[in-house]
Amino acid sequence: MSFAAESLTTLDTIRAAAARIAGIAVQTPLIRAAFPGVSGVVWLKAESLQPIGAFKIRGAANKILQLTPEEIRRGVITYSSGNHAQGVAYAARAVGAKAVIVMPSNAPAIKRAATIAYGAEVVDVGPASSERLAKAEELVREHGYIVVPPYDDAEIIAGQATCGLEIAEALPDIDLVLVPVSGGGLLSGVAAAVKQFSPRAKVFGVEPELAGDTAESFRTGRVVEWPAELTSRTIADGLRTQSVGKRNFEHIQAFVDGILTVTEDEIRAAMRAIVASARLVPEPSGAVAAAALLFHADQLPHYQSAVAVVSGGNVAPSMLAQVLTESKI
Repeated sequence: MSFAAESLTTLDTIRAAAARIAGIAVQTPLIRAAFPGVSGVVWLKAESLQPIGAFKIRGAANKILQLTPEEIRRGVITYSSGNHAQGVAYAARAVGAKAVIVMPSNAPAIKRAATIAYGAEVVDVGPASSERLAKAEELVREHGYIVVPPYDDAEIIAGQATCGLEIAEALPDIDLVLVPVSGGGLLSGVAAAVKQFSPRAKVFGVEPELAGDTAESFRTGRVVEWPAELTSRTIADGLRTQSVGKRNFEHIQAFVDGILTVTEDEIRAAMRAIVASARLVPEPSGAVAAAALLFHADQLPHYQSAVAVVSGGNVAPSMLAQVLTESKI
């Protein structure tokens, strides 16, 4: 895939986004983690401590805060399995806009309930991300809502990139940054920020092997789509998107050094390790980057210090209890 350099998010744009969203999103801490058997210094970027419990607040706020008064009056709509839904609902409430969220039928109840609690109207569709998009487009035609895409959008990427800017500014000598990937908003943004701030740093995306479309796309050099019946198998509900976004893939090709996949057992083990070492509560999607450090060190470059982004913590208490008490791999 070819792309023009001017289409990539710049550090100036990312810094402007950071200033814009400062009243809604928070600068999350880097927490030192002592993972048994893992060499080097490991930091966890605790996006689970955002007001909505996930990084998605960054991109949603950056997009919504740039809407005109007329667009705010029309209301906003998005399609999401949960965390982006909450980010849009939260940011829309902050500016007084109506928020409509198209959610899949298999979205976690805890994420659905939180989205409604922030004042959004939820519309249910089937499990495929393509179904969510089609329904959202139908509602836009009927009501004139403003679409806030979950990942394939310049303002969304710039907002998510503020996470990477915080990492780079706090740790300018960082060797390795690992980021969960699905649609690609977080990875493309973080990679753009880190690589332009610290060019020597390596950035890797991580996703479940049961939803490994981005890894396949990276290997083949073109966007590959996986069917919903495959991506929906993973416990990592936030990483079930069927394909990476076009803009996101352009950033990934420009700034990302590799994509790794992890197993379901490795994700669950990483959740336990994060809780034990850092006292953070990760959802499965938020544990995949740590899983790569724990189980795939042979596929990573040598590092003295690494950051694993814990992208969210919106996990059902029953699932967390099950994961924490099950037999370890």
